[in-house]
Amino acid sequence: MQDMTATSNDVDAAKKALTPVDLRSDTVTKPTPAMRRAMAEAEVGDDVYGEDPTVNRLQARAAEIFEREAALFVPTGSMGNLVAIKTWTQPGQEVICETGAHINQYEFSSMSFVAGCMPRAIPAPDGLLTWELIEPMLQIKHPHKADTGLIELENTHNVAGGTVYPTHVVEDICDHAHALGLRVHLDGARIFNAANYLKKGVAEITSKVDSIMFCLSKGLGAPVGSMLVGSLEFIQKAHRYRKSFGGGMRQVGVLAAAGMIALEESPKGLANDHKNARLLADELSRMPGIRLDASKVMTNIVRFDVSGTGRTAAEICGELKKRGILAGPFAKYAIRMVTHYDVGRAGIERALEAMREITRK
Repeated sequence: MQDMTATSNDVDAAKKALTPVDLRSDTVTKPTPAMRRAMAEAEVGDDVYGEDPTVNRLQARAAEIFEREAALFVPTGSMGNLVAIKTWTQPGQEVICETGAHINQYEFSSMSFVAGCMPRAIPAPDGLLTWELIEPMLQIKHPHKADTGLIELENTHNVAGGTVYPTHVVEDICDHAHALGLRVHLDGARIFNAANYLKKGVAEITSKVDSIMFCLSKGLGAPVGSMLVGSLEFIQKAHRYRKSFGGGMRQVGVLAAAGMIALEESPKGLANDHKNARLLADELSRMPGIRLDASKVMTNIVRFDVSGTGRTAAEICGELKKRGILAGPFAKYAIRMVTHYDVGRAGIERALEAMREITRK
């Protein structure tokens, strides 16, 4: 019996060792058993008619957590951002954003070909805009130039490596923008990561922005879905744009049920993801050929330069893949690794050992 148990344990350990450690993104998370149960048992209705009780509960709870009047469930974060831009702007206006912002780099220029707006992209240290950077770029009733229609912020900032806005900086931008009659939209895809880092609630750190999009499907782990939150008037208008963009859904409570679990339970585990990211960053920064300021890693995204190794990011990621580690080449010499609840401490150690082998060559 002991021999059989030992053999079984050996097989389990071997299987675990062969399981890929996927650090490409926190979008690769699998729904938890609790999410799967909730999905199977979800009470549903036709959401286009506003009759899906699970969606309605999710929307009400999201609004409550962010201390807003209303919320809207959308299929994706990109759609949520686009709906917000369309709701706040008119065709021909500009949207001020940071150069590396997701809406500027990774949403297929949808603000231009769908919402009819142009990005006014501003480079900022660590991806974090300030009013001093924004103010010179404003155009209001200029005789020759497009008006500024909206200011967009991203917290945490993906491309910059998961950096977090100090709350007073966001509030300063909002105060100045509102004094000029401008709205501020927050791409808060990972806002719960920011809140964890700041040790504040999401309502507190977003209180002055006019609308917020946040993802249920990244670090919170739901299989699908994002939320828009804001005033009742904003959400009523956004609801119509969601429909016009093809986002009307039917018995979508099966997804909203997983989103509810993600919203209530997953933020509790983000501190561990951040701890793993710091371990990853600290150890990577000591490896030959790697350039990384580990002190700048705030949340769950670790981005580092590999030019000193003499190999490209794609080449190193290829070597990692052979060892069962998945990572994303983010530029010719930049790699991004993102921690999440499906990768524990043992997975991080495996990734580090693989990087040590590769950089020793």
